[in-house]
Amino acid sequence: MSIAIRPATGGDVAAIDALLRRAFAAPDEAKLVQRLCIDGDMVLTLVADDEESGALAGMVAFSRMRVDIAGKPIAAVALAPLAVGPGHRAQGVGEALVQAGLVHLKGAGAMLCFALGEPDYYGRFGFAADWAQGFASPYAGDYLMALPLQGGAMPCGARGAATHAPAFAQLGGEL
Repeated sequence: MSIAIRPATGGDVAAIDALLRRAFAAPDEAKLVQRLCIDGDMVLTLVADDEESGALAGMVAFSRMRVDIAGKPIAAVALAPLAVGPGHRAQGVGEALVQAGLVHLKGAGAMLCFALGEPDYYGRFGFAADWAQGFASPYAGDYLMALPLQGGAMPCGARGAATHAPAFAQLGGEL
Protein backbone atom coordinates (compact mmCIF):
# COMPACT_ATOMS: atom_id res chain seq x y z
CA MET A 1 0.00 0.00 0.00
CA SER A 2 1.20 3.47 -0.84
CA ILE A 3 -0.16 6.47 1.08
CA ALA A 4 0.12 10.20 0.58
CA ILE A 5 -0.09 12.51 3.60
CA ARG A 6 -1.51 15.97 2.97
CA PRO A 7 -3.35 18.77 4.77
CA ALA A 8 -7.10 18.26 4.83
CA THR A 9 -9.27 20.52 2.69
CA GLY A 10 -12.94 21.47 2.79
CA GLY A 11 -13.56 18.71 0.27
CA ASP A 12 -12.44 16.13 2.87
CA VAL A 13 -15.04 16.98 5.53
CA ALA A 14 -17.56 14.25 4.65
CA ALA A 15 -14.85 11.57 4.22
CA ILE A 16 -13.21 12.51 7.55
CA ASP A 17 -16.57 12.34 9.32
CA ALA A 18 -17.31 8.93 7.78
CA LEU A 19 -13.82 7.65 8.70
CA LEU A 20 -14.19 8.75 12.32
CA ARG A 21 -17.60 7.09 12.59
CA ARG A 22 -16.14 3.83 11.21
CA ALA A 23 -12.97 3.93 13.29
CA PHE A 24 -14.61 4.52 16.68
CA ALA A 25 -17.48 2.74 18.41
CA ALA A 26 -19.32 6.01 19.19
CA PRO A 27 -19.64 9.26 17.21
CA ASP A 28 -17.81 11.30 19.88
CA GLU A 29 -14.60 11.83 17.90
CA ALA A 30 -16.51 12.86 14.77
CA LYS A 31 -18.45 15.40 16.84
CA LEU A 32 -15.21 16.54 18.51
CA VAL A 33 -13.63 17.35 15.14
CA GLN A 34 -16.77 19.20 14.03
CA ARG A 35 -16.81 21.29 17.21
CA LEU A 36 -13.06 22.05 17.08
CA CYS A 37 -13.50 23.36 13.55
CA ILE A 38 -16.65 25.36 14.35
CA ASP A 39 -15.02 26.90 17.43
CA GLY A 40 -11.86 27.84 15.50
CA ASP A 41 -9.63 25.67 17.71
CA MET A 42 -8.35 23.32 14.99
CA VAL A 43 -4.68 24.02 14.25
CA LEU A 44 -3.86 21.24 11.77
CA THR A 45 -5.67 18.31 10.20
CA LEU A 46 -3.76 15.87 8.03
CA VAL A 47 -5.20 13.03 5.99
CA ALA A 48 -3.65 9.91 4.50
CA ASP A 49 -4.86 8.95 1.04
CA ASP A 50 -4.51 5.35 -0.13
CA GLU A 51 -2.98 6.04 -3.55
CA GLU A 52 -4.09 2.69 -4.93
CA SER A 53 -7.77 2.77 -3.97
CA GLY A 54 -8.23 6.52 -3.60
CA ALA A 55 -9.81 5.92 -0.19
CA LEU A 56 -9.15 8.01 2.87
CA ALA A 57 -6.95 5.72 4.97
CA GLY A 58 -6.58 7.89 8.07
CA MET A 59 -6.53 11.32 9.67
CA VAL A 60 -4.97 13.15 12.58
CA ALA A 61 -6.03 16.43 14.17
CA PHE A 62 -4.14 18.89 16.33
CA SER A 63 -6.01 21.57 18.24
CA ARG A 64 -5.15 24.66 20.22
CA MET A 65 -4.45 24.40 23.95
CA ARG A 66 -3.93 27.02 26.64
CA VAL A 67 -0.74 26.07 28.48
CA ASP A 68 1.38 28.13 30.82
CA ILE A 69 4.78 27.65 32.39
CA ALA A 70 6.06 30.12 34.98
CA GLY A 71 2.92 32.17 34.43
CA LYS A 72 3.65 32.67 30.73
CA PRO A 73 1.63 31.19 27.87
CA ILE A 74 3.44 28.81 25.55
CA ALA A 75 2.44 27.54 22.12
CA ALA A 76 0.93 24.09 22.68
CA VAL A 77 -1.41 21.73 20.86
CA ALA A 78 -3.35 18.56 21.57
CA LEU A 79 -3.09 15.55 19.26
CA ALA A 80 -6.62 14.13 18.97
CA PRO A 81 -8.14 12.32 17.36
CA LEU A 82 -5.95 9.95 15.40
CA ALA A 83 -7.99 7.57 13.28
CA VAL A 84 -7.11 4.87 10.77
CA GLY A 85 -9.73 3.01 8.79
CA PRO A 86 -10.19 -0.66 9.68
CA GLY A 87 -8.78 -1.83 6.34
CA HIS A 88 -5.63 0.25 6.72
CA ARG A 89 -4.59 -0.55 10.29
CA ALA A 90 -1.24 -2.08 11.27
CA GLN A 91 0.35 -0.74 8.08
CA GLY A 92 2.08 2.39 9.42
CA VAL A 93 -0.63 4.89 8.47
CA GLY A 94 -1.14 6.25 11.99
CA GLU A 95 2.58 6.51 12.57
CA ALA A 96 3.09 8.38 9.29
CA LEU A 97 0.29 10.82 10.15
CA VAL A 98 1.65 11.56 13.63
CA GLN A 99 5.24 11.99 12.37
CA ALA A 100 4.14 14.35 9.59
CA GLY A 101 2.05 16.38 12.01
CA LEU A 102 4.86 16.73 14.53
CA VAL A 103 7.29 17.87 11.83
CA HIS A 104 4.79 20.49 10.65
CA LEU A 105 4.07 21.74 14.19
CA LYS A 106 7.77 21.96 15.06
CA GLY A 107 8.33 24.06 11.94
CA ALA A 108 5.40 26.28 12.89
CA GLY A 109 6.99 27.00 16.27
CA ALA A 110 4.80 24.95 18.63
CA MET A 111 6.64 24.25 21.89
CA LEU A 112 4.62 21.30 23.25
CA CYS A 113 2.26 18.68 21.93
CA PHE A 114 0.02 16.76 24.34
CA ALA A 115 -1.55 13.35 23.67
CA LEU A 116 -4.05 11.40 25.73
CA GLY A 117 -3.78 7.70 24.98
CA GLU A 118 -1.79 4.51 25.25
CA PRO A 119 1.77 5.18 26.49
CA ASP A 120 3.17 2.25 24.49
CA TYR A 121 1.82 3.70 21.25
CA TYR A 122 2.61 7.38 21.77
CA GLY A 123 5.91 6.64 23.48
CA ARG A 124 7.38 5.60 20.11
CA PHE A 125 7.18 9.27 19.06
CA GLY A 126 8.81 10.53 22.25
CA PHE A 127 5.64 11.37 24.19
CA ALA A 128 5.99 10.72 27.92
CA ALA A 129 3.84 11.24 31.00
CA ASP A 130 6.89 12.74 32.72
CA TRP A 131 6.75 15.73 30.36
CA ALA A 132 3.08 16.30 31.29
CA GLN A 133 3.54 15.87 35.05
CA GLY A 134 2.79 18.93 37.12
CA PHE A 135 0.41 20.53 34.65
CA ALA A 136 -3.08 21.15 36.01
CA SER A 137 -5.43 19.17 33.78
CA PRO A 138 -8.56 17.08 34.27
CA TYR A 139 -6.76 14.43 32.21
CA ALA A 140 -3.61 14.33 34.39
CA GLY A 141 -2.23 10.85 34.96
CA ASP A 142 -0.33 8.10 33.19
CA TYR A 143 -2.25 8.52 29.93
CA LEU A 144 -1.68 12.27 29.53
CA MET A 145 1.66 12.66 27.80
CA ALA A 146 3.56 15.54 26.27
CA LEU A 147 6.36 15.98 23.78
CA PRO A 148 8.62 19.07 23.61
CA LEU A 149 8.88 19.99 19.94
CA GLN A 150 11.77 22.42 19.88
CA GLY A 151 14.83 20.20 20.20
CA GLY A 152 13.49 18.46 23.29
CA ALA A 153 13.61 21.70 25.26
CA MET A 154 10.96 22.36 27.89
CA PRO A 155 10.68 25.95 29.12
CA CYS A 156 11.85 26.32 32.73
CA GLY A 157 9.50 27.24 35.53
CA ALA A 158 6.49 26.06 37.46
CA ARG A 159 4.00 24.24 35.33
CA GLY A 160 0.55 25.77 35.35
CA ALA A 161 -2.60 24.86 33.49
CA ALA A 162 -2.75 22.65 30.42
CA THR A 163 -6.23 23.33 29.12
CA HIS A 164 -7.65 21.56 26.08
CA ALA A 165 -10.08 23.35 23.77
CA PRO A 166 -13.63 23.54 25.22
CA ALA A 167 -14.88 20.85 22.81
CA PHE A 168 -12.96 18.20 24.77
CA ALA A 169 -15.07 18.85 27.88
CA GLN A 170 -18.12 17.81 25.88
CA LEU A 171 -16.79 14.37 24.88
CA GLY A 172 -19.38 11.75 25.70
CA GLY A 173 -22.11 14.39 25.74
CA GLU A 174 -23.87 16.48 23.15
CA LEU A 175 -21.36 18.40 21.08
